[in-house]
Amino acid sequence: MTRNISLNSLFNATPIPIPATFRVSLTPKEDQLCTLLDECKQQLEKNGQNVECRIAGGWVRDKLLGSQSNDIDIALANIMGVPFAEHFVAHASEKGYPKMSVATIGRNPEQSKHLETAHINFLEVGLDFVNLRSESYAEGSRIPNEIKLGTPLEDALRRDITMNALFYNVHTRTVEDFTGKARKNGLDDLRSGVLRTPLAPYETFKDDPLRVIRCIRFASRYGFQLIEEIEESMQNAEIQAAIMSKISKERIGDELDKMMKGRDPLYAIRLITSHNLQPSIFAVPSSISSTFSSPPTSPSTALGTATLTHALLTQSLPDTLQLPAPHPLLLSQLPLDPTLRQRLFLAATLTPYTHITYTLPKKKNDFNHYVDGIPALFTAADILRGVDASQFEGPGERGRIGLLLRTKSVHNMNSGSHWSSSLLFSLVQELAVLWKADKDEFDIKQAATVIHRYNRFLERVEELNLPNSINDKPLLNGKEVVSLLGATTPGAWTGAMLSSVSAWALDHPEGTKDECAAWLKEEHAAGRIIIDARPQNAAKPPPKKKAKVTQKMEDQ
Repeated sequence: MTRNISLNSLFNATPIPIPATFRVSLTPKEDQLCTLLDECKQQLEKNGQNVECRIAGGWVRDKLLGSQSNDIDIALANIMGVPFAEHFVAHASEKGYPKMSVATIGRNPEQSKHLETAHINFLEVGLDFVNLRSESYAEGSRIPNEIKLGTPLEDALRRDITMNALFYNVHTRTVEDFTGKARKNGLDDLRSGVLRTPLAPYETFKDDPLRVIRCIRFASRYGFQLIEEIEESMQNAEIQAAIMSKISKERIGDELDKMMKGRDPLYAIRLITSHNLQPSIFAVPSSISSTFSSPPTSPSTALGTATLTHALLTQSLPDTLQLPAPHPLLLSQLPLDPTLRQRLFLAATLTPYTHITYTLPKKKNDFNHYVDGIPALFTAADILRGVDASQFEGPGERGRIGLLLRTKSVHNMNSGSHWSSSLLFSLVQELAVLWKADKDEFDIKQAATVIHRYNRFLERVEELNLPNSINDKPLLNGKEVVSLLGATTPGAWTGAMLSSVSAWALDHPEGTKDECAAWLKEEHAAGRIIIDARPQNAAKPPPKKKAKVTQKMEDQ
């Protein structure tokens, strides 16, 4: 009897440990920095300037949670960033610190930088100096149309979430939380493990809908829960439309990359799916989606695929699944390729688009593809689907399996594809088919059969000692093959001959180059190799193909 189980019931998010008591412990470098900043304040006060320095945002949050940060934002009151940075550099030099230069990040309204930011490197720590500010937004844009010098409260209220709106006052050496004056204390939210916006979520998201995606990223990074008001605003039709119209595809891509690299990409995908954000975040221009060969499958397909990816990568298959563990070779690239995990999870999110084709726009810059191995994963899954060791039994087994694993889309280290990770993604895709998204049911019995089949194939790969041979250089190159067979020029046949040479080498691991050359000549003399004498450029050009939407898309 087939057993089914809900995938959505597996792998709940685990919040990070929260310290019992919040305190900021400064490193020696940070202590020196705070001392210099306070001394600069005192010097400027003698000249009649009432200056205040606070460290803002992420550094404060991370310190309270017990982690370190090498990027520090200094929020200034009553002075501009560049003149204060110049004063700081001069004062530090007088104190005997290494010489520093001030880099100015100029005003750029198109990039949301209306006020100049000064940047310096202090003892290998990056410092940005900018003013406390308040912002207002124009309709139809997430870029502030007006930025003014502001108070600490105004600066805190313009931020995305309360735990990112905390300040550390370098003069009093205390944490300041101004958000409590408007809604709820950010320190309480941090202690409780919840995400809350300083202002009403609808107002915060309407001003800048990128904050919706940032909330997802921070929730998955820390395992925190979103308050109900945020969840409701995320699903507001106006906010979701703003995500598509106001945010550039590059900015969305940046946030997605950080989620996939982060602590719990599965939780991020779960939040995106459960809040119906996938159509907005992965929006495809109508000029292209109108040419889709078929509609995408349910967004929940991405969640099921990501859940299976998580289960295999972490080797934390719950007892309720009762599935065999994947062969160790499937996971062998994880410690060697730091980008593999994020590629697999991002590819999982694109599973609803599998096998959909579309027509490329005339202006290629309207729709671009990443080239970091996502397309190869899907192509390899098509090639490897149904792989079974029994298919290769008989003479030439080692060569045929080796050629399969050497296929360019399956194994190409220049583009990041490795045969083992290609097999892993192919396994995930086969397992994903066994999940009925509409009922949230997963066929465990059939899944076990699929995993056993892949494991047996990999056992045979090991028995044939193929892992050590996949990257072997060919015994003969194309020029040598042409010469040995007495041809005048290479042709379409050359590639087939090189594959035959590779197969021979795989089947004869102890064979030499001379032995391979002798075999090739013998095959030709016996008429088992036919040379197409036509030059390569005489062949008809291949028909244009539609691109697959299964590729990782830059405007997603």
